[in-house]
Amino acid sequence: MNPEPLYFVWNYTDVDRRFWYEHLEDFVPSKFIDAHTHLDYPDLRLIEMTEEKKRQYWVNELMEMITPQQAKRCCGIVYPNREVSCVAFGCPSLEYDLEKSEQRLCEEIPSLGWYRLAVVRPQITGEELESILDNPAVIGIKVYYDLIGHDPSSRDKYIEASIFDFLPHHLLEILDRRGKWVTLHVPKAGRLGHPDNIHEIKTIREKYPNIKLVIAHLGRCYCLEHAKKAFPELASDSELFFDNSAVLNPDVHRYALETFGPGRILYGTDNPIFYMRGRRQWSGETYTNRTNYPFYFNKDRESPEVEANYTLYMYEALKAIKQACNELKLNKNDINKLFFDNAEQLIPTTKE
Repeated sequence: MNPEPLYFVWNYTDVDRRFWYEHLEDFVPSKFIDAHTHLDYPDLRLIEMTEEKKRQYWVNELMEMITPQQAKRCCGIVYPNREVSCVAFGCPSLEYDLEKSEQRLCEEIPSLGWYRLAVVRPQITGEELESILDNPAVIGIKVYYDLIGHDPSSRDKYIEASIFDFLPHHLLEILDRRGKWVTLHVPKAGRLGHPDNIHEIKTIREKYPNIKLVIAHLGRCYCLEHAKKAFPELASDSELFFDNSAVLNPDVHRYALETFGPGRILYGTDNPIFYMRGRRQWSGETYTNRTNYPFYFNKDRESPEVEANYTLYMYEALKAIKQACNELKLNKNDINKLFFDNAEQLIPTTKE
């Protein structure tokens, strides 16, 4: 079959079709929820991505947003014969018009049968958050340290911030009272295991127990060494959840499942980023992204023969999850928890 346009510079090819039917067709449930996906509108970008910033960090080269209708089309391609819902949120960047994005997404997301987290700046008032949460399309919020303020030269000016700098207490009080979902992208170069992150997450759980707190990307523990430093510190809190988006390392997936159990982890992709073709390799606390496109970050290329067999990062992530589940001999009920039940229990069935 001819390659099918997917997203940005990526196509869906026979390599992907073969990979799906060889590795994933018998594993991915017929119905599931992607608990971490980004949607937005290219025309709402306020500040263009510079070549300087593209050179700084690999994600900056992939920051081409995908609209809800485009995402729905892509899901139909990459998940054949599956019923897919998404917990979706906009691009967490001040380079986009957040207010217009929120308005459009709240109008469009419900028509897809998907769910909505609002991207919010930490400076908003309690009254403004109440108004956002009054929209029946919104089940919670997504917060990110980059929303503290814009720096034209770097995406990580605020990476060492406190969680409370971008998820302040006056917002937490409202989210707790209303029992809302919060997806938290942790700060710090030290990732989830940084002592401040551990302490502040525990503080949120103690002071605001009604919040449905989901730690994004398994706390950015993409390498096993980071996971080993962090996961045991939060293992005992049975009501603290994690999404496994953007994690390709099967050892990290296995360690997460061993530490937290299958009842606390939500499947996520971090799409559209993970439509990228290639694979990831690990060494200690660092990782290397391989792809077949000449991005700035892709300097150490593999051979054409190896690159020809690259599939989508999201497929590599699913294969890694499958490997971990098989090694731990998880049953279908456990796998359904990962892909559907855990997310469904956090989604309100009726309006407040």
